[in-house]
Amino acid sequence: MTRNDRKNNTQGFIGPASHRLRNPSTQNAGSLRLRAWGTEKKTVNLALQGGGAHGAFTWGALDALLADARLDFEGISGSSAGAMNAVVMADGWAKGGRDGARQALAAFWSAIGQMMPGALLAQRIGEEVSLSPAGRMFATLATQFSPAQLNPMALNGLRDVLERLVDFERLRQYSPFKLFIGTTQANTGRLRVFRESELTVDVLLASACLPKIHHPVEIEGQPYWDGGYSANPAVFPLFYECDSTDVLLVLLSPLARDDTPHTSAEIRERITELGFHAHFMREMQLFSRAMSFAAPSFIGRGRLERKLQAMRFHMIEPGLCPSMQRPETRLLAHMPYLELVQGKGHERAAAWLADYAATVGVCSSIDLEHCFG
Repeated sequence: MTRNDRKNNTQGFIGPASHRLRNPSTQNAGSLRLRAWGTEKKTVNLALQGGGAHGAFTWGALDALLADARLDFEGISGSSAGAMNAVVMADGWAKGGRDGARQALAAFWSAIGQMMPGALLAQRIGEEVSLSPAGRMFATLATQFSPAQLNPMALNGLRDVLERLVDFERLRQYSPFKLFIGTTQANTGRLRVFRESELTVDVLLASACLPKIHHPVEIEGQPYWDGGYSANPAVFPLFYECDSTDVLLVLLSPLARDDTPHTSAEIRERITELGFHAHFMREMQLFSRAMSFAAPSFIGRGRLERKLQAMRFHMIEPGLCPSMQRPETRLLAHMPYLELVQGKGHERAAAWLADYAATVGVCSSIDLEHCFG
């Protein structure tokens, strides 16, 4: 679909302020919305980004989406914390439907929030929660030693939480959604996407395995690391494997930052963030360009071109949320912080539902070329 085609298909709609679809003919107050979304059911695929404790933002966003019974889900792709949210949501839905999914996400993040010695590693300044000086020292030390030195017994409290809360056998037999769990093969750097029929606790731990903290997770004789190194998250499975042509991106990193890093710590943090964001940005850029190349022509269109033209993208992201500005807070799995970030996610998703959910099944609510081109 060309840029002009996209503009023509979005008359009466203006996207989020940071990535608007502008059409001068629709700039009057009475024409800034599509028709109201009634009781019609709409189906979307979810692409959930990873980011440690920032994944609580996605918990909040999913809670708001699940509360709206008009929205259904077909496929969910996620890496790291995004994979955790995807699997926990699917498991909860399998056990108790939409409300079961909301309860499962709350139970999972509550369990995570009890694992961190908050008094030692977290501090509150005003309304914000951040790492304490001791927490920053621990984060720095973690970069100086290998997991074999820091954690010789390969202890991982996340394994206990997942085994207690998630019925992996049930999900392998019956998952309410198509699941795509991203992992990185440590020796080759290749992305491996596990499907719901392959799910185990090791697959999920592999998707969130930070090599500076955890030992590699071995699956079928191969070592795996965090899926964010190769896809955060992988979007292409939602295109090739799902019938729904609407993809809702739930991001944890802003598409752009206002500040340029200057200190060595800021530069190090930004480099780490870019490393986890680069593959996703490149994949979305490819989608943007492919959709433009798939514009109608006199020689007709094949199956691939028709699918590309039908694709619609939407996005929920934190913007310049103060609580999520410093990458170090991804380690802050402390309940007051998780609740703060969860509230931000719920707020942003509720705003998206109110303003842009009517575009699902109609048109994209973001301009891919502007965001990723």
